[in-house]
Amino acid sequence: MLDAKSKKSKEFYQNLGKLFYAIAMADYSVHAKEMECLTELVREHWLPLDDNVDEFGTDAAFQIETVFDWLLEYEKDSETCYEEFEAFYRSNKALFSEEIKNLTMSTARAIAGAFFGSNKAELVLLGRLQLLFRG
Repeated sequence: MLDAKSKKSKEFYQNLGKLFYAIAMADYSVHAKEMECLTELVREHWLPLDDNVDEFGTDAAFQIETVFDWLLEYEKDSETCYEEFEAFYRSNKALFSEEIKNLTMSTARAIAGAFFGSNKAELVLLGRLQLLFRG
């Protein structure tokens, strides 16, 4: 999927972390169920995608959780994080196969629905993401 020697792999997963954080934080708070959902999905779906590792020998897909946790700790803005993901996507469309887009959408939907279903703010971001992937 992604070139193991490329810095893009790490950057790819970091930007997914920004996106998933933006979805969870769309309502100005991240709930424990959203974090649990992310952790489960990373382990079940993102880790098996490839065998890329970071400079510490850790599966690069863990960057999703690392970035998510960092953004949460520093209470970063949802909209800013979404815009950063969008800019990364537009500059790196080749990294996003249909399989990756589908997995990204299903992960984003699951996070949005993890805490009493999706709210309006989360649905708006999900809609924007869907349009981005179609464009």
